[in-house]
Amino acid sequence: MANEIWIVPFFGQGHLFPVMELCKHLASRNFKAVLVISSNLSSSIPSSLRQYPLVEIAEISEAPPSGPPQEPSSQPHHRHHGQMAVGLEKLLSTRNESPDSVRPLCAVLDNMMSWTSETFHKFEIPAVTFFTSGACSAAMEYGLWKAHSIDVKPGETRLLPGLPEEMAVTVSDIKRQSRRPPFPIDGGGPPGGPSFPIGGGGPPGGQGAGFPPHGPPHVGPRPRRMGPPKLGDQPLWLEEIEPSIGVMINTCDELEHPFIEYISNKIEKPVWGVGPMLPEQYWKSAGSVLHDHEVRTDRKSNFTEYEVNEWLDSKPRGSVLYVSFGSEVGPTKEEYEILAEALEASTRPFIWAVQVTAGRPPGPPGLSQPGSEAYFPHGLDTRVGKRGLIIHGWAPQLLILSHPSTGGFLSHCGWNSTVEAIGRGVPFLAWPIRGDQHMNAKLVASYLKVGYLISEDLSETIKGEDITRGIEKLLSDEEMKQRAVKLSAKFEHGFPTSSVAALDAFGDFLRHKNKASSH
Repeated sequence: MANEIWIVPFFGQGHLFPVMELCKHLASRNFKAVLVISSNLSSSIPSSLRQYPLVEIAEISEAPPSGPPQEPSSQPHHRHHGQMAVGLEKLLSTRNESPDSVRPLCAVLDNMMSWTSETFHKFEIPAVTFFTSGACSAAMEYGLWKAHSIDVKPGETRLLPGLPEEMAVTVSDIKRQSRRPPFPIDGGGPPGGPSFPIGGGGPPGGQGAGFPPHGPPHVGPRPRRMGPPKLGDQPLWLEEIEPSIGVMINTCDELEHPFIEYISNKIEKPVWGVGPMLPEQYWKSAGSVLHDHEVRTDRKSNFTEYEVNEWLDSKPRGSVLYVSFGSEVGPTKEEYEILAEALEASTRPFIWAVQVTAGRPPGPPGLSQPGSEAYFPHGLDTRVGKRGLIIHGWAPQLLILSHPSTGGFLSHCGWNSTVEAIGRGVPFLAWPIRGDQHMNAKLVASYLKVGYLISEDLSETIKGEDITRGIEKLLSDEEMKQRAVKLSAKFEHGFPTSSVAALDAFGDFLRHKNKASSH
């Protein structure tokens, strides 16, 4: 009987996609991966994963609310937390009572779900935290906290000890992080990456590497700080990993070695760079065009994948700008209008994937607020003709990024999009919106040097000339393109070798720990 590892994801595609791939990697190492989801995520799980050997989907039913309606601000998260905790405990108890049950080796928890560790703790199951974003944002947040770098003066660059000098902090880094998001941040954390945007997790101090004194794990979901991010506070993720025996990060040495090493040194726990967790077909198809329908189910869109491919085939190599923001966050309506004008003013061919939620404030994780109208650039397609392809809804991103006609990516630098483009040699025009996206953008532009920032001052509304200048600079920079292609060549043989080794080491660590505890 294979040893079990339970995996608990957070809401949203940016969290679910990497975790589904992680299940497959663990299963291929002869672990049984039990993916624990709330029933309202059920439709997001493809049938191929349900039929995958050694992968089990365990659903916790989300009952509709009963009784009088609660305050909208607190209700969804608290109800979800409560139902998830009760459902998880019930699931574990039922398994425990089965005569042939074996206790899981560990639980891998999305860091946004770290509060579930106390339930696993009751059943003596150790927890490992999984960051679905990269290592740079977490390392930079820690470095800023330790270096008290908020008082950077204009023109000054502040090195963060132990981190690459390319990541020295400037006044524009501080300003862009302090920009108010284009909507209120609620207590549920950001749906598109780790919890870095929420700010610190309590007062600095405590023992060791910034931890509170060791003791029993915290009981009940921790309250999250409200409001915009606060740089320089103790990172919230430090609190989230406190009950864990180790940390997995959705990245690899080939991209982020110094940042993985930095975190490992600071937290004094094992850290495994096990990603990027992208579909197996992504890694196998390096150098050729990847069709999304082979990987992910098509969603609603005004263009088929075939039509998008045909349009790209009609454009010169490296000439097309692909524009896409995350499914959860994007620019303001005003900035979307400026972007539409800039794309019209540019002479470059472009694909613009406009989300159905564009310009609308999000509601609870994964859902946008009802009643507010989404943005769409009506009439732009007529004015630009065949030069532009405006996709309303779902876009075949893997196809677009792997097509030879695509020459640049105007992106929010959410982690999944970032690694998908890096692996295909597409350089960036980075327009981060909030949270870890800011440091992902800095990683891309300053450290990996495969992109430009849309503006040096991201605390202000983006101007049309920033966009048109950025598009020209990016698509005409041959050296930048060559660097992006050279970086992608690190993945031409498939899934990163360092991540294969890290996943093997993780398995050995668990088996060794299990053997030690059974003696």
